[in-house]
Order: sequence, then structure tokens, then C-alpha cells
Amino acid sequence: MTSTVDRSLGGRVAIVGTGSRAAMFIRGIVERPTSSVVAILEPNSVRAKYYNNLLDSLGAPRVPTYQPEQFKEMLEKERVETIVVTCVDALHHLYIIPALEAGVRVLTEKPMTTDVNKCRAILEAVERTGRHLTVTFNYRYNPVHELVKRTIAEGKIGQVLSVHFEWLLDTVHGADYFRRWHRLKSSSGGLMVHKSGHHFDLVNWWLDSSPVTVAGMGRLAFYGEENGRKHGWVKESYERARGSEVAKSDPFSLRMEDDETLVQLYANAEGEDGYHRDQSVFAASNSKNAITIEDDMSLLVRYRSGATMTYHLTAYSPWEGYRVMFNGSKGRLELHVCESEYRLPSTVENKGDGIGGLIHGKGSLPNIGETKVTIHPLWEKPRELEVQVDHGAHGGGDRRMLSVLFGAKVGEVVNSGDASKQGADERDGARALAIGLAANESFQTGKFVEISALGLGEL
Repeated sequence: MTSTVDRSLGGRVAIVGTGSRAAMFIRGIVERPTSSVVAILEPNSVRAKYYNNLLDSLGAPRVPTYQPEQFKEMLEKERVETIVVTCVDALHHLYIIPALEAGVRVLTEKPMTTDVNKCRAILEAVERTGRHLTVTFNYRYNPVHELVKRTIAEGKIGQVLSVHFEWLLDTVHGADYFRRWHRLKSSSGGLMVHKSGHHFDLVNWWLDSSPVTVAGMGRLAFYGEENGRKHGWVKESYERARGSEVAKSDPFSLRMEDDETLVQLYANAEGEDGYHRDQSVFAASNSKNAITIEDDMSLLVRYRSGATMTYHLTAYSPWEGYRVMFNGSKGRLELHVCESEYRLPSTVENKGDGIGGLIHGKGSLPNIGETKVTIHPLWEKPRELEVQVDHGAHGGGDRRMLSVLFGAKVGEVVNSGDASKQGADERDGARALAIGLAANESFQTGKFVEISALGLGEL
């Protein structure tokens, strides 16, 4: 089965931004005969060289590297048909908008962007050009999430009246957002915005509804020097792990030298842009790149359908996974996913085994726990639904998404699934983002925020 998406994406592809996420797209494109990488846009020549070496190792031609100011030149000179945007989230709009105006197809990593003005500018460009973009909400393609979607859509629990969603990030993956550029709200929008591409899009998609009102409370409760000292994790602070004796005894530190990918992408690239991938999660509040995002967040969201959602995100949990409970007019549906039951300090867990799942999406996390979906019909005995569990990147979502977006590999068929029937565009991107943006505003004001007041039009 070939979907309409298969015929419209791919071709001559340029990669915009070369962080760790770009590797998945490059491999996926090279593996498919109908698409090819023809250019890389990246200001750091070391990272660009790493990805050209990757292309070479995959048997694909090396490609030209362009600087950000050469974006339009790249589109024209390389006859680019599709761009894949994987740069810092706050910069997405700088490439999405001119690509739409040039008639180039756009795939962007989630979140689509990081603030109201940039989101509005993207939506205006879509309206102006009559073109659409694709937001790569990979969690939609996870077969367990598709099972939840089907069960709700088939009315098995009746109308969904309320949802409770708890997401736990552990002290390896969760802590990693506080080591890198995501720790700056100006770059990432905070975890409410960054995670909107997973969590809030899933709920919007599951409920087939749009958010109306958001209220939230969020704070930096665990990370940062003050919290680290208060909770007994910090005796002596440091800025970054590389070259620090103190970091060697910190279970939260990142040892880049334990993983060749991190060495090549970041350690070797520091001389060009000064970016440190291994910053301390307990850095002082007066340090150069002090943490400005939250690590503990609670939300209350009301949907147009009438359903309400209570949501909590913890970024310092001993285990990683999520629980979602749907209360319906005819019963209850419960999703439980334990991606990792526990973690050990990187100096122990990753000995001789690289980063051990630190880069989320590169593979499954260690110490995998249980995944189950349980339905509780009214007046009946509860039963567990049969689940198709994929322990690959993002529960198999990455692999299936690449199949839908770029077509099947040779000898395979497109894994269309349920998600391909509802591909995510800029409205889906804005709908998910709106919850995160409203949450950030509510954190600041202490008030309920109406989504309509964000000025993003009808969502």
C-alpha cells in the first residue's frame, strides 16, 4: 500500500542542522532509492564533516556544506525538493518560512517552533503560499499508541470525559535536557514546549480534539546548584564535566569520552562554536548558561470536546516511562509503559558500552520494563489488550515514520499504520505547541490561559 505522503516527500533532500537527531533521517533517506541527501546546512564544519563521513560510510556521495546565510542559495543551486529541519528548535522558522516561499517541501522536527510570534509567522506563511509542512510527530507511529487511538475511536470506553497523563524522565535521559542547549528557555521553550511534540500531540490526536484552556504550575525543583546542595547531591560545583575532577564523582555527569559519537559531534567541534554538550546539571544560577527551564510541571487542560486533562512531567525520576488513564462514559482505558525500570550512574552503566541510551531515540533504553494496555468496561471484568511492543527507537515510531514519509525500503512495503491516515501538518504542530506556550504563560502569571488569546487562529 502506498500512501499519498509517499509520493509527495523525499526526492532531493537537504538536512538543516546536524545534531544527533539528523543521523536518523540521513540513514532513512539513504536506505530508500527514491530519495537522496544532496546538501547539509550547518555552521560548524566539524559536525558537517561527521555527517559527510556518515554518508560515505553508507555508500552515499559526500555533499556540499552550506552556512545559514546561504540557505536560499543552497535551495537553488542544489535543486532541493525537500528540507529536513533538525537544528535548534528556536531557529526552525528561519528555514521553514523561506522554504515554503520557495516552493520546497518541509519536514520539521518537533516542536515546530518555540514561541507565539514564530508560530504565527509560520502559519501566516502557510496561508500566504498555500503550501503545507509536515511535523515529524514520531510517537504517533508507535504501535502501542495506535492501539490506544483505535480503541478510543471505536467507542470501546464511550466518550472520553477526562484524562490523566504522568510522564517520568529519569536521571540519565531527563537530566540530559539540563546539560545541553535545552536548559535555556530562549533556545528550547522549556520542556513544556519541547515535549509538546510527544505528549500533547498524542492527547490531541487520541481525543481528536483541540485544547481550549490551560492552567499550570512549574518550577526548577531538583536541578541547579541551590537544589543540588539542598538535596545533598552537590558538595562542590563545576561548569562542565570535561576536564573536571569534581565531575568524576558526580553520577549526573556526562562523560563524552565514553562515546565516540559524542566525541566527534561535540567534543571535537567545541573549538568552532564554544558549545559544551556536557554542562553540569547543578550549575550555579549566576553561571554563563544558567538553567532557565523547569524540571517539575503540572497542568490542567480543557478540550473543545469537553474532556479535561491533568498532566504531570517529572525530569528527575528513578525510572522512565508514562501512564495515561482515560475515563470514558462506558469505561476506562489505562496505558502503562515502562521504558526503563532503573538507571545506574553513567560511569557504571556505560562502561565499555558507550552512552547506554543517553541519546533518546538512538535505541531502546536499558532495563526495559512492562508495557500494557488495560480496558475496564463498566460492569465487566477488566482485560488486557494484546499489544505489539517494539523496543526500537521511540517504540518503533522512528522506523515506521520513515517508512511513511519517505517510502518503503527495497523489498519492503510501506508500514502505513493508523498514524499515516492522519499525517501531522502545521495545524497539528500549532495545536500541540499551544498547550506548551499557554503552560509557560500560566507558570509566569498564575492564571488560566485561553488558547484563543494566543492569536494563532482557529486550531
